[in-house]
Amino acid sequence: MKIAVTSTGKTIESSIDPRFGRAPFILIVDDDCNLIEAIDNSTNVNAMRGAGIQAAKTIADRKVDLLLTGRCGPNAFTTLEAAGIKVGVEQSGTVREAVERLKRNDVPLADKPNAEAHW
Repeated sequence: MKIAVTSTGKTIESSIDPRFGRAPFILIVDDDCNLIEAIDNSTNVNAMRGAGIQAAKTIADRKVDLLLTGRCGPNAFTTLEAAGIKVGVEQSGTVREAVERLKRNDVPLADKPNAEAHW
């Protein structure tokens, strides 16, 4: 399984960034928490609009199965849902800790956005 995790840094020990579209990095890891790719999301950090949609397209292009983040707005959620990407929300701590929670089935999967647009 390919998992995308919003992050403040490039390693699995980095803290989760609670923002999806405006997180500085999105890490792609496998379910054993091996880093596959650290995506520099800096172009979306200061985007005037559409950051969530662009970030969703970026991870959809990489055939990600699931996203772990803090919050996900309505436009990004719709894009992720259309791509078949599940969304685990309300995550905190490090990237590694979030993946470990996922492995223990201790991550709530969202059935709707949990943030307003432009959060």
